[in-house]
Amino acid sequence: MQKASITKYVPFPPVSLPDRQWPNRTITRAPVWCSVDLRDGNQALAQPMSVAEKLEFFEMLAHTIGFKEIEVGFPSASQIEFDFCRRLIDENRIPDDVAIQVLCQCREELITRSLEAIRGAKNVIFHLYNSTSPKQREYVFNNASRDQVKSIAINATRFLKQHAQPLVAGGMNLSLEYSPESFTSTELDFALEVCEAVTDVWQPTPENKIILNLPATVEYATPNVHADQIEWMCRHLTRRDLSIVSLHTHNDRGTGVAATELALLAGADRVEGTLFGNGERTGNLDIMNVALNMYSHGIDPRLDFSRINSIRETYERCTRMEVPPRHPYAGELVFTAFSGSHQDAIKKSMPHQHPGKPWDVLYLPIDPADLGRNYKAIIRINSQSGKGGVAYVLETDYGYQLPKLMHKEIGKLINDIADAKGTELSPEEILAAFEDEYLKRDTPLSVDQCKTAEKRDKTVRCEATVRIDGGKPQKITGQGNGPIDAFVRALAASTGLPKFELISYSEHSLGKGAEARAAAYIQIKSERGRTYYGVGEDTSIEFASIKAVASALNRAAAHDVR
Repeated sequence: MQKASITKYVPFPPVSLPDRQWPNRTITRAPVWCSVDLRDGNQALAQPMSVAEKLEFFEMLAHTIGFKEIEVGFPSASQIEFDFCRRLIDENRIPDDVAIQVLCQCREELITRSLEAIRGAKNVIFHLYNSTSPKQREYVFNNASRDQVKSIAINATRFLKQHAQPLVAGGMNLSLEYSPESFTSTELDFALEVCEAVTDVWQPTPENKIILNLPATVEYATPNVHADQIEWMCRHLTRRDLSIVSLHTHNDRGTGVAATELALLAGADRVEGTLFGNGERTGNLDIMNVALNMYSHGIDPRLDFSRINSIRETYERCTRMEVPPRHPYAGELVFTAFSGSHQDAIKKSMPHQHPGKPWDVLYLPIDPADLGRNYKAIIRINSQSGKGGVAYVLETDYGYQLPKLMHKEIGKLINDIADAKGTELSPEEILAAFEDEYLKRDTPLSVDQCKTAEKRDKTVRCEATVRIDGGKPQKITGQGNGPIDAFVRALAASTGLPKFELISYSEHSLGKGAEARAAAYIQIKSERGRTYYGVGEDTSIEFASIKAVASALNRAAAHDVR
């Protein structure tokens, strides 16, 4: 790379549009969507899809997602493309409300071949294109003039209109799409001139408008420049009311989504793109991304991504491409929070979500459930995770509603384990660590059984069988103002264990029904002034609370010495 003054590249020229209107507009409705996965996306694959894979992909596009316009291929380019188009038609695979689109260069023999491929289809968009930019005219067409390049488009349109008449007379709904390829690097006045000339020949009607596709075949400029180009065209088309202005954005600068959204503000009506942005070089526009951006703002995208995991699986299998884990909406990790502060904010947001009210969960702009995903993977724990994330996993996956003050304690424990392991911890590993620390400790105190009875004076008598340091069972008794107080007094009178102070107590049910277990949480202060939580679990809430006392004492004994 040149490190001083960069002389190899020049800035892209801006569009003179001082009264541009698009910055003050908002997107309020979905455009017409056209999938080009089976043509533009397929041609960019190292191993293009087989006919069987393309048929499966078409089924997903048409039936699962609900595209109404699907570019099925370039039937004049190869036999496999032609055969695929024919199978769709001959096997009656195209829904009545779906239009197939075929791409074709402005050459008569290719137009003839493409017309053979679409014979018998109900709804067809015939997509003609030719390159128009100055460098295409210079390098590819050997210094062709503007008029010569315009004539290519005019003659092809005239030939198509004439030779498509028998198909139209036979009942086909045929629309024309014309693309001045390399539009974004073409002089705007010439792009307009060519589009107007093609429209003159085609003669669109209110019932059958012409589609003028203005592709960013290569993304050269910032999204605002692309929006200016589209608004300029929309303003200057003489038959704007008979034209559908279409976008076909590539992603060379990594801003294909932004360029498309701004161009929609600029007046475009239609968007071509692919799932997950598959396409040449850095790819095409990711239609799913733009559609779900709209959905997250309360706009019906008129596409269904409620089974996004299945869509991703089909895409990966048929294309042999992989969706990155951070890909918007569909990536494995996009509904996952590793940061402790994020985890805590998500956990605190969830209880405030109610049916009928707007979704408003911090760090999650869209409800994963709307895409067929679930909340289990929202929180994943590693050494960078916080106390809220650990508590969320234990509550969401296993039902433990830890007291707020316990979050810091359990969070440090899990973070230390994750740090030592060097990787994230699964929910199962978190549960195992929780059980080892709180539920399975039996030294120095274990409780074999415990019975309580309320006396006439409302005091409670406790009789328990305990073991100290794994020794023989011994019976202890005590009286107090409740089961926990009576047990604590019994311990103090009979076992010689260190003194402690009860700080707090809470409980809840784990599950429902008569067989549901109870969880109890006890916080104590040790002789050294440190606080520890203990957890107990049992079908009896009283016994669960007694076990929680023992758990807290055992943890104090283990940690106070450090």
